[in-house]
Amino acid sequence: MGVINVWRAAERYPGGEPEAGIESWHAFSFGPHYDPDNLRFGAVIACNEERLAPGAGFGEHPHSHTEIVTWVVEGELTHRDSTGHETVVRPGDVQRLSAAGGVRHVERNDGDVPLTFVQMWLAPLNPGGEPAYEIVHGIADSTPYAVPEAGAMLHVRRLAEDERTAVPDARYVYAHVVRGEVRLKGEKLGPGDSARITDVRDVEAVGLTTAELLLWEMS
Repeated sequence: MGVINVWRAAERYPGGEPEAGIESWHAFSFGPHYDPDNLRFGAVIACNEERLAPGAGFGEHPHSHTEIVTWVVEGELTHRDSTGHETVVRPGDVQRLSAAGGVRHVERNDGDVPLTFVQMWLAPLNPGGEPAYEIVHGIADSTPYAVPEAGAMLHVRRLAEDERTAVPDARYVYAHVVRGEVRLKGEKLGPGDSARITDVRDVEAVGLTTAELLLWEMS
């Protein structure tokens, strides 16, 4: 029998360095917030909402054995990494850094307005390998973004009020509301809320307002 577990924005763990202009909200066990019952769902091991004040950012730091996918909500994210990539990520872009055997990167708000982005970490099926980087500018709703290294696919859904969209039928689906309000199987979800869907078929999401929804389809 399938299961849908709803997790509210208010249940996320606070983090970051507010005095340095960094505010973080973690949907999964993260850093000092260790929760053995909330380590991962499917391939997803982190879903962090990051808010950076102008001029704030994360200095160079390492990652390994992680697929890191970033979605900018508002503002612009400046990314630099040890493989030589330097890019600006804007709303509508999908950025992926495949940390593989090890990579270092910097993430900053070099703009003059606040930056908000959602960063999702996925566990690879096979650790190791060479780091890789990709950015897709202005991804369309009808274009899923595949992360085969993690056996996962990202679907972006931008809904008008009363618009319906089918949730993928999959072993695991992780749904995160970026903005607006949606109804999912009778549950009303708002910004920062998420649903962890296991083995449920024929699920629809309905926009109660204009809304933006990220759906991870995982095998």
